[in-house]
Amino acid sequence: MRFLLFTKLLITVIFSPGSLGIIEILMNRPQARNALGKVFVSELSDALDELRLDKSIRVVVFKSGIKGVFCAGADLKEREQMGEAEVAAFVHKLRSLMSQIATFPAPTIAAIDGFALGGGLELALACDLRVAASSAIMGLIETSRGLLPGAGGTQRLPRCVGVSLAKELIFTGRRINGEEAKSIGLVNHAVPQNQEGTAAYHRALEVAREIVPQVMELGGVGHGTLPFLPAGICHLP
Repeated sequence: MRFLLFTKLLITVIFSPGSLGIIEILMNRPQARNALGKVFVSELSDALDELRLDKSIRVVVFKSGIKGVFCAGADLKEREQMGEAEVAAFVHKLRSLMSQIATFPAPTIAAIDGFALGGGLELALACDLRVAASSAIMGLIETSRGLLPGAGGTQRLPRCVGVSLAKELIFTGRRINGEEAKSIGLVNHAVPQNQEGTAAYHRALEVAREIVPQVMELGGVGHGTLPFLPAGICHLP
């Protein structure tokens, strides 16, 4: 049995009794493949602000409620309707959201069971750990659209895979699968997908359960309480 801590229009936060502090953030915007629009970003930011105050949280798992998709990136249709000032304000909000994830005071895991493109991969990069289905497709594809990654991907990707390879992936806008991502250090685990399309999610929960006892032993863990794991390992300072 699982309980909703709270639910918004596009974001749901789930707690399972007996999980010892593992929280799931469910992203569910099916009509736009979890594209990062203004409402989506605002709701996710608000959810993180609320969760940040809960000292009982040990691990946060980000997952999608849409089969075959983690997050498709920026909502370009919505962006086309914005003026320059609105775009600038939205990009600032998006960067702030990624910083909220990167500095969250408990370990975070992205469960990538499908496409994670552009801003969707930047969201996953802001997490501490990434688990992907072997069939998941990832890439910072902005250059193929005449844009540059604007939410921290140009800093976080090199810290995970190295500067030279990160430049190649960004310059070419190349898409890679979960197995390739594991081989270059972009994700921690790559697992064969199951029929339900939830293999990465289940592996992420296994990792989260491994983390919980260590967090409890330390009396709570976050970027600020582990001097040997500062914010900055794959994160912006």
